[in-house]
Amino acid sequence: MEPNDVRPKSRAEQEGIALKERPVVLCAGGHDPTGGAGILADAEAVQAAAAFAVTLITALTEQDTCGLRNMYPQPPEQVESQCRRLIADSAPRALKIGLLGSSGIVRILSRIIDEHTKLPVVLDPVLATGTGQNLVDAALLNQLRQHLLHRCTLITPNLPEARTLTDARSPDECAARLLGAGVRWALITGTHDDTEQVTNRLYGANGVQRTWDWPRLPHAYHGSGCTLASAIAARLAWGMEMQEAVASAQEYTWQALKHAFRTGHCQLTPNRLYHLIPRDHST
Repeated sequence: MEPNDVRPKSRAEQEGIALKERPVVLCAGGHDPTGGAGILADAEAVQAAAAFAVTLITALTEQDTCGLRNMYPQPPEQVESQCRRLIADSAPRALKIGLLGSSGIVRILSRIIDEHTKLPVVLDPVLATGTGQNLVDAALLNQLRQHLLHRCTLITPNLPEARTLTDARSPDECAARLLGAGVRWALITGTHDDTEQVTNRLYGANGVQRTWDWPRLPHAYHGSGCTLASAIAARLAWGMEMQEAVASAQEYTWQALKHAFRTGHCQLTPNRLYHLIPRDHST
């Protein structure tokens, strides 16, 4: 099944859209030198939706497909200056936040969000790597809970992340606490469950609840959460309603994982631009 997304379906459409306005998505997150996750993953997922990514590096990292060795948060004042410059110049239509790096960056992004209240904000709360390495300390987690959650339009944690953020256990309990903290929408993914299918659950502050079941793919993937959150942000930038954007982005992400390829020794890299690769490589 082909993804039901907003990207052009033909080369003519791809060329045509280059002549038109493409919505800008501001992606704030860490730089993953493997390209599997982080800013490079964000940019690819946004590009796949025919939007355009401008990027804000919150942290440099030393890592490969097998795991993270070191993280180097960027100076908060530097992050703030670049963020304000990008917003003033490019007028993004959505903000996607991933790895935060430090408490100071949380406070800066919170202030900037308050200055742009109509900007949809999608938070992928990167609390650990795909191989289980912790990326936040108690101070950063507290800042995230106190200053950022209630400013987000959508938060996209997997279930372990949702449990860490809320101290609850079940998806319903986690969602209730997130919505109670001021989050407008919460998409809790089931990628880390030990189940035959991956069940993703969307909860809205207006009482909406939706569930999607996806066949579980056989490998471990580097950057699936970044891909999903950025794909949603791009669709919101195009003007999609939340439920439509979430449904479309899930289909796209599943296809990117299905077409994943190996770039290192461990986790596979999602093929976020799989639709641009000719099916017949001999032509």
